[in-house]
Formats: sequence, C-alpha cells, structure tokens
Amino acid sequence: MKLKKSVIIIVCALVLVLLAFVYSCTASKNKSKGFSRGGTGGTQTTFSVKTQTAAVVTLHDYIETNGDISAINSVAVYPSMGGKIVSTAVTLGTPVHKGDVIAKVDPSEPGSNYSLSPVYAPISGSIVSTPLKVGTTVTTSSSITTVGDVASLQITADIPERYVAALKAGLKAEISLEAYPDVVFPATVTHVSPVVDSTSRTKEILLTFDKNDQRINAGMFGKVKLYTYDYSGSVGIPTDAVVTKSDKPYLYVMKDDGSVEQREITEGKSVDGIVQVISGINPGEKVVVEGEQVLSDGSKVKDITNGVSSAAADDTGENKTSGTGKTGNWDGKKSGSN
Repeated sequence: MKLKKSVIIIVCALVLVLLAFVYSCTASKNKSKGFSRGGTGGTQTTFSVKTQTAAVVTLHDYIETNGDISAINSVAVYPSMGGKIVSTAVTLGTPVHKGDVIAKVDPSEPGSNYSLSPVYAPISGSIVSTPLKVGTTVTTSSSITTVGDVASLQITADIPERYVAALKAGLKAEISLEAYPDVVFPATVTHVSPVVDSTSRTKEILLTFDKNDQRINAGMFGKVKLYTYDYSGSVGIPTDAVVTKSDKPYLYVMKDDGSVEQREITEGKSVDGIVQVISGINPGEKVVVEGEQVLSDGSKVKDITNGVSSAAADDTGENKTSGTGKTGNWDGKKSGSN
C-alpha cells in the first residue's frame, strides 16, 4: 500500500516537472517573438503616411450656370408700314450705320399699288440676328432683324432662386466658351434683376467682359462660373484627411517622436474638397492626409511624402530627413455653399 502511494507521488511530481518545462519553453518562445503575457506586442507597428503642412487659406465659393452672349446695345428693327418684304440689303454680321437701308417692304394690296417702304437702321452696329426672308409678310410690330454694337458684349445668365441671396453687382466671374475650351474670359456682374421669374424660379443677371476680345462673338453660348463668397482666416485641410469617430471629426497631427496625436476639430465651410478647420490644429503643424484610416492616437508613423521619410529618427533622436509635402495654399471652388 505504501509502495502504491509512493508511485503515485512520484508520477505526480514528474507531471508537475513536465508542465513547468512546457510552460517555460512556451514563455521563452513568445518572448523571442516579441509578445508578452498580456498579449501586447513588444514592437509597435509603424504605418506609412503622407502629410501636409497646415496653412491658412481662402476658399472661393462659386455658382456654375450657363449664359448667352449678346450685344449690350442692341435694337430690334421694325418697318414703318406693313406689307411684304421684297428685298434685303444685309445678312447676319453685316456692319451698318444709322440711317442705312436694311430692307424694303411693299405695302401694296390687291387693287392698289404703293411705293416701296424702306426700313432704316436705327443705330450703327452690326446685324446680330438673321433678317427675315424676302416674301415674308410683316406688320409694324414685326421685327425684321436686330442691330447691335458687337464691340461691347454682355452675358445673360439665370441663377436658381436658392442662390439669390449671394447676388449683387460687382461679383466676378469666369466665362468659358466651347470654341476656346482652354481660355478663361473674366467678367463682372453689372445688373441683377429685381424679381424672380415665377415660372423658372430663377433671377436674371447681366455680366460684361472685363476686356474686349475679338474671339468673343454675339450669339455664342458661354459657361459661367460666378464667384460668390470668400471664406478666409482659417486653416484649410483636404476633407479626405478628416476621420469621423462617434460622429465627431478628428485629424492626426505629427509629433516630433515619429508618432501621431489624434485631435478633435471643429469644421467650417467646405469648398472643392477642402474644409476649413476652425479649431483643433494650428498653422505650421503637419497633418496626415493619406493613410489616416488605420491610425489611432499614439500610432508610430513614417512620413513618405514625396517619397522621403521624415519620421525616422537617428540614434540621437532627431529627425533624419524632412519631406516638403504640400504647402496647403489652396484656392478651393465649389458650386453653392455648404
């Protein structure tokens, strides 16, 4: 009986020794891989990111619409007597002087014969609308053509009702023409209609070109980019750099030790992918603009902006290199206000 108990004790002792050996080997193996008992890594992952230096910017908000180009001074031409057009002396684009004969109308009726009635140009300029064809019957309220001063042109555009609060004389605009897609023609708002059209729910504005240009012709169709508000005085950051957590916006800011700090920010206006940061970061700080989605507060990072690492530190703890990154001096533009 005593022998049996001794065997049991010896077996238990051997099992305990074996378990201790296995535990020792496992702990040594985990330690060599960089793991502690708590499950945290002995080495921290370093994430590659790109940064941008925060800078105060001015965002230019704008509205995009279309417009028709016409002569500023244009007058419709009416005959003094009704009848049938028997001849025209002009075509589209013909230059005329005040008093020139544009067309002749025959006021004769069946059973009567009258002299031809000449139609005169009311002002000097050019024919800016196609004249009615010979044989057309007209009255004294029928416009035969239009004479305009093509040296001075304007753009007429309709602005949706939701933007009328931003409209005023003096606003600047950029006009693009299909014939010259790579050219921008500057213009200025000279008149804003006092009423909103009840059918289209738009308000008409008139713009004049800042300088005369022979490439611009009456009758052309233009794309209008009308600048409305300027938002200035705040740092501007790409909207993609903002991370939202629990419905709060954050940015990651580079620290001198090669890690990042998670900062809660207050956002302002957003224009063309750039958002104002009202509070949370200061000009001159480096903000992570690429790779931020995998970061957390205190994450170690390597700045690879322009292919240059700026977060790696040498043995003295100082940054080895500094990537230039982007300056952050944007002129953002967007249709409508946020």
